[in-house]
Amino acid sequence: MFTSQPFATLSTTQIPPRYSVIIPVFNRPDELQELLQSLSSVMKSPPERLTNAYELTEIIVVEDGSEVTSERVCRRFEKNLNIRYLQQKNAGPAAARNTGARAAKGDWLIFFDSDCVIPEGYFDAVTSALSQKGVDFYGGPDRASTDFTATQKAIDYTMTSFFTTGGIRGGERNLDRYYPRSFNMGIRKMCFEDVGGFSSLRFGEDLELSMRLHAAGFRSRLLKDAWVYHKRRTDLIKFFKQVYNSGMARVVLNQLHPHTMKPLHLLPSLFVLYLAIAILLLPSGTTVPWYPIGLLILILFMDAYRRMKNISASLRVPPAAFCQLCGYGLGLLHAWVLIHLFRRKEPRAFEKTFYK
Repeated sequence: MFTSQPFATLSTTQIPPRYSVIIPVFNRPDELQELLQSLSSVMKSPPERLTNAYELTEIIVVEDGSEVTSERVCRRFEKNLNIRYLQQKNAGPAAARNTGARAAKGDWLIFFDSDCVIPEGYFDAVTSALSQKGVDFYGGPDRASTDFTATQKAIDYTMTSFFTTGGIRGGERNLDRYYPRSFNMGIRKMCFEDVGGFSSLRFGEDLELSMRLHAAGFRSRLLKDAWVYHKRRTDLIKFFKQVYNSGMARVVLNQLHPHTMKPLHLLPSLFVLYLAIAILLLPSGTTVPWYPIGLLILILFMDAYRRMKNISASLRVPPAAFCQLCGYGLGLLHAWVLIHLFRRKEPRAFEKTFYK
């Protein structure tokens, strides 16, 4: 199914790696180069630390049928990283992660998306947390870097704000259990293999894996200090498609794992219905329904500016928030209609633009 081209051997001590970092990539060599550069910087350490996590890490890049490959990028880092480059026919990121996991030699599998940048201290935070008992898989939050565009910063705020997500994404409080997501996720290899790895779902596959891990009795933890810079989508159209797919995935996940959908997940759909009513009432001259929407826009702008201290990014937050709420809400409604009215087993939307 795939070919393996090893670019480097294990460390000079020949100690098997503890961490296997797995990165699926599709037509994004420039993006991958930035991620590998950050990993290269993170793993430079003084001689006295030769036996810690930095030297016990292998990097596995899985090319998912790309037309523009990342082989040359991987070769540039073969002297600095214990890196392997694998290729497979295009099958989606979940299948690519499974390919990397099968080839991994580490005790822990760490999954990053190619649009992430890893800060110094990441592996220190992970090693410290995993030295304690009671962690079988973990996830970490994401942040916006200072060099992100204003739109990327606005999208990052929207995906982590209490006013748009209820604060359940990367926060201390979650609806019931913590469900790591694959852009920044670590799993004991034995646990990953026990539940069969990622499923064939094209969207929501990371949440579905987390649900199966919980059902199998494995314990998760949010590592707040193991955060990454996550670029996400670069414009609002791509962002809308991403959250639309997430809304559809939530309904599918509830079919596979009943009772995992909570009332908070329905709020974006209620927002869409409220917005539709407000628009329908426009010809009547009634403006009252628009007052709460105007207040929401003001609150979003003020809170975004308080948090980011950036006028340009804060001005983009209300449009980004409306994309997030409407996209997720419409996707959820769409999937509900397809599943419950038309009896579709797995509804799909913007599948061809998954990586875009």
